[in-house]
Formats: sequence, structure tokens, C-alpha cells
Amino acid sequence: MKNNRLSALLMGFVGATLALVVQNHFGLLPAFSASAPAEPSSPPVHRTSRPIQPVFTADGMALDFTTAAAASVDAVVHVKTQSTQQVRLNPWLEMLGYGVPPSVAQGSGSGVVISDDGFIVTNNHVIDGADKISVSLNDNRSYEATVVGADPGTDLAILKINPESTLSAIPFGDSESLQVGEWVLAVGNPFDLTSTVTAGIVSAKARNINILRGDMQRDIFPVESFIQTDAAVNPGNSGGALVNAAGELVGINTAIASKTGSYSGYSFAVPTSIVRKVSEDLIAYGRVQRGFLGVRVGDMNQTIAEELGLSTLEGVYVSDLTEVGGAEDAGMQPGDVILEVEGVEVNSVPELQERVSKYRPGETVELLCIRDGQLKNLYVELRDATGSTRIVDRSEAEWTDALGVRLTSVPDNGVKIADIRRGRFLEAGIREGFVITRIDGEAVTKPEDVIDIFASAQGGLLVEGYYPNGKRAYYGVAAQK
Repeated sequence: MKNNRLSALLMGFVGATLALVVQNHFGLLPAFSASAPAEPSSPPVHRTSRPIQPVFTADGMALDFTTAAAASVDAVVHVKTQSTQQVRLNPWLEMLGYGVPPSVAQGSGSGVVISDDGFIVTNNHVIDGADKISVSLNDNRSYEATVVGADPGTDLAILKINPESTLSAIPFGDSESLQVGEWVLAVGNPFDLTSTVTAGIVSAKARNINILRGDMQRDIFPVESFIQTDAAVNPGNSGGALVNAAGELVGINTAIASKTGSYSGYSFAVPTSIVRKVSEDLIAYGRVQRGFLGVRVGDMNQTIAEELGLSTLEGVYVSDLTEVGGAEDAGMQPGDVILEVEGVEVNSVPELQERVSKYRPGETVELLCIRDGQLKNLYVELRDATGSTRIVDRSEAEWTDALGVRLTSVPDNGVKIADIRRGRFLEAGIREGFVITRIDGEAVTKPEDVIDIFASAQGGLLVEGYYPNGKRAYYGVAAQK
């Protein structure tokens, strides 16, 4: 109930007075200019100086941010993007030669160096759709950057630059040990002015503010468990660092709550418990290896607790199980309440998502649940969205990208083209939603079958299948070799 109440209050407040704004989504940043101060009309007022009163921590030590700032500013970079936008006019005018050339949109944000050889984490919305990306370091050196991988489900992306010398990287901290009320720094490079530091406290943890949109057809599954702070974060800070007093990275600044698009006291960061796993996956595999329990869940409330005969609102309620998940095989049942994941308490859906997102398909997690008043330990082998426990390695990910499609399994019926944007399938006339049943007479049942066939084929292939409306179709598709 606590989380429902907090969510209702937050969303009600936002609906009444604020608009949740994802920072710098390829919008032009406000122009910044500096001008000489006007001559004063009267002599300045001189105030008597007084000693600065230090802030003390709980253990009586004076709080000093200089060490943390010095440890992080060189690791925060400015990210600049260019994207081509086609302007469409009347097609008849275009035929007569009155077309308008494409326009170029520019955007910018921040990023954080996480390895001394040039890997940088930023927000996906900073670089999404960009044709060109450049990175400026705090010492004003600039480099062209390539996208290693991106994950819209967490709004994170990894860039790579190739510096001539090692970079200053920021160490990962433990976002799970952060406490509400703890001091943090927001470090960004919003206007390419070199890194800027602001300070605030952790206002809340495990916030779900519903700004990330899911798309099952494109394998986008949002994971929101934001750290909320009151550190000043403005447009252009997207992708910047949230740093603890020890100078360690504890989050990536991602969003603000504001009706103007500028700082007004609410900012949100992806915790490093998620950032570390996503970064490792994107660097190693080119895509996130996301494991799922195979459950449908909701926050506990008084009504559910009374129906289950529970005296507390702790845990996360399991309303149903999915067909392709491992929870059912592990013995979980609808009506169970998940209390812990690997020994860590979870009391909201975001907390559960954050904990499970740290693991990959094929890994087993221990859950402590309560059923009929009895505690139970369940061991669930995580699976991906298609029900597989396999890790999709980089070569397979690259082949899927080379084909220009996103593939998902259709139980007992073939492989569905969930998304199609470019490549040989699009050139052959295949449309999104097409379910492949055979390739050159060979039955396919999972995405790996399609990838393997095209990876080893020469010449053209006959692709058979059907569309959701039942219409069967056959296409000749050129192989990649």
C-alpha cells in the first residue's frame, strides 16, 4: 500500500502541475551566452565576511565534496549528436523537382567514462536515431564515437571512442547501499562547458515514474527503479553521473519532473545495480541478456493482504504465471507473495525488477515466498522472453542486426519477424508480423535456426510462412554471403 500511495501521490502531483520530461531528446539546447556585466549605478555593498559553517555527517565528520568532485569531473564527457530528418512535401511537387533537402538536427547530452580504454555509458534517448556522435572530454579533446549497443528498456547505451592515451574512468559504487537522505553529486557536461557539479540528497529509491515505454514486438521490456534526488539536473545532463561522497558512480542521471523542462527539485537516475549489468552485456554481447521469472506481479495492498490472511504489506504479489517462464517449473503459484530475491527484501515491483535484472537467462535465483502462511524457498531458472535459457552471443546478435530484423519464437509455429527496418528481408518484400515456418524446406522453430541458416548459406533462400491474417506467402531472400 505504501508504494501504491507513493505512486498515486507522485503521479497525481505530476498530472496536476508537472510534465515528466526525458531530458534532451534530440531537442536543441537553449543558447548560452556570456556578456560583460553592466557598470554599477552605485558603489557595491561590502558585507562583512563570516566563516562558512560546515555540514557534518552522522559520524561527526565534516562533509567535503572536493575529493568526490575531483574524482569524477574528468570522467564525465559531453556527447553531441547529429541526425538527418527528411522533410516530406507533396509527392507531385517532388516529382517536379521541388523537393526539400533533408535537415540536420543536433542534440547533446552527457556521458560517463567507465573504462580507461574508451567505453562510455550514456542514455539511449541521447543517441537514439543519431547519424553522427562526437564526444568531448573535460580537457576539451574531441573524438568520434560509435554505438556499441543500446537498451531502450533501461534507457542506457554504450559508446566507444579510441583515445591515444588512457582515460580517467569513474569506479562503480554500490547503489543498493545508498540511503534516503544521503548526500550525492550530479556531475554533467550539459553545455559543453566542461564538467559541472551540483549537490543534493537521495530523496527516494526504487521509483517507477512510467517514462519508459515497452514494446514486446521489439523485445523492449522497461525496467524502472530510479534513484530520486533533489540535485540540480537540467537539459543536457542526461547520461551524466550521480556520485556518492566517496567519488563512486551510483547512478546515471536520466530524467527530471518539470513543467518547464528545467530543474525544479525532482531528478531521477538509473542505479548502478542496473547500469553495471547492462553495460557488461552491451560490451560483451551487443545486447542485454535479460532474464525473466515468468510471473505477472503487483504491489501489495490492504485488500490483497486481507484475502491472503497476511498481517503485513511486505513483498510483491504474484497474480499469474507466464507460459514461457521458469517460475511455474519451480513450483510457484498464483497468489504467492515474493519476499526476497537472493536474500534481499523486495517490497515493490520496481525493487523486484531491479533485483532480477542483475541476472541472465540460464542463471538460477533463490526466492523466499509466502503461501498459505508458510514460508517457501523456490529456485527459479531464468529465461529470456522467448523461453530460452541461452545467451545470445555477439556473432548471433550481429547476424540478426545484419538481417535487419528482430526475431521472436512462436510456440509450435515458427519464428516471427517482430520488427523489420532494413536488410535482405525488407528488400524481398517481407513485412512485419510475418511468421517464418521453413527456409529452403527446412523447418525453423526458434530465432537461432534462422540466424544459423543465413550465416552458412550461399546465394538465395526460399522463405516460407504466413501472416497473422492466415495468408501464406513465399519469398526469395538473398543470403548474406
